[in-house]
Amino acid sequence: MKNEHFWRNRPVFITGCTGLLGSWMSQALAERGAQVTGLIRDTTPQSHLYRSGTINKITTVRGEIEDYALIERVLNEYEIETVFHLGAQTIVTTANRGPISTFKSNIEGTWNILEASRNVPTVRRIVVASSDKAYGDQKNLPYDESTPLEGRHPYDVSKSCADLLCRCYFETYNLPVCVTRCGNFYGGGDLNYNRIVPGTIRSVYYNENPVIRSDGTFLRDYFYIRDGVESYLHLAEKMDDKRFWGEAFNFSTESPKSVIEIVNDILRIMKSPLKPVVLNQATNEIKDQYLSAQKARKMLNWSPGYAYEEGLKETIEWYRDFFKMQVR
Repeated sequence: MKNEHFWRNRPVFITGCTGLLGSWMSQALAERGAQVTGLIRDTTPQSHLYRSGTINKITTVRGEIEDYALIERVLNEYEIETVFHLGAQTIVTTANRGPISTFKSNIEGTWNILEASRNVPTVRRIVVASSDKAYGDQKNLPYDESTPLEGRHPYDVSKSCADLLCRCYFETYNLPVCVTRCGNFYGGGDLNYNRIVPGTIRSVYYNENPVIRSDGTFLRDYFYIRDGVESYLHLAEKMDDKRFWGEAFNFSTESPKSVIEIVNDILRIMKSPLKPVVLNQATNEIKDQYLSAQKARKMLNWSPGYAYEEGLKETIEWYRDFFKMQVR
């Protein structure tokens, strides 16, 4: 699936490049010779972007995706050809506490990217990160791309809106935009420890019982971050074909896991005798949510490249190295 030469010398703009997906995306593109410009809001020295040394291989711009003038200037001055819009407020509990800032980041930020791309003629492809949360809570599982976008809580609504904005800009302006909808990314570099994978690994590493906020039965897609990067790149490479413009694609291993399964698998791999503490306190969260990736398999000739266990083992090793470095 890799096309090692496609990205050589191509000008690429990445929003959210210090985040989990953005940091690994920046690394992959820099390694393939792309001219990467990344938007950074906050300095996050523990981000994989910094720890991998990728920060020294890309151009960085300070600012926020809510700043339209900044976005247009960057696309214009760096003659950007490809945009990966990954920047967003991604934490459900944070969105519940602060919906307005989440809406500004996730909705206004998206229309800024789309409008600026419409006005800068060098832009040839835009890939926007939506989410399985954009579908809201649906009875029929797994969700495919024909499932209605019906978010009801702040984060879910922000993703439904951003997703619809992309469709609007394609239908109205024929903008070369595609949307990705993925489940829960996991992998080294996720510093949001209220997420189940990094939070559990950290707890086990420090010999503390891992905590599950829900009742542990919630089913979700878990998608290894390096698989996510390759999926996004694969889609972008296909976008020279205009037939793909305006389309949304689910990417998934199509093997959902419960929260308790994930926790127990981490405990097993890390050879820990600890037991999870189940709080059963989750609110405003969808119980079961997972995706069909048949459209991506058929239209894009796509398939995941990492097995679940393989990705989880690599993730655990990343955090072991990371925590060792922290106590030196």
